[in-house]
Amino acid sequence: MVEVTLHRRGTALVRRLTLAPGEATKWHTDPFHRVSVIFKGQALAIEFRDGCASLRLRVTPGQVDWDEPSDRIHRAVNIADVPYEEVTVFFLAHPDDIAQPDAPPDVDAPKTNPCLPSTAGGSTMATSGKVLI
Repeated sequence: MVEVTLHRRGTALVRRLTLAPGEATKWHTDPFHRVSVIFKGQALAIEFRDGCASLRLRVTPGQVDWDEPSDRIHRAVNIADVPYEEVTVFFLAHPDDIAQPDAPPDVDAPKTNPCLPSTAGGSTMATSGKVLI
């Protein structure tokens, strides 16, 4: 995994992410709104640390997605046999915020069933315009 900050000014952060086939991001949360532009890739799996089923997403170069914040710990895995590359613009709350904070190594078990859809607390993972496969 390679993450490169392309630009940072005030509360805007622009970052390039590349994943080789089979490679994954770190476990993290997404506390901020963001827009992602896909440059390369075919498919991602979004795995959840809470044990719920992964989302498998078809992606295409040129695809642009608006993503909502989520406090659910997850990671993206490139499940295609070609590299994945995206550029993301993060809309931070403060200039020194971390766009995608790493998840703590140990997390207590959820008090409710996280696999059930929820509209409270940002606990679900929005897929925006992505196509599930």
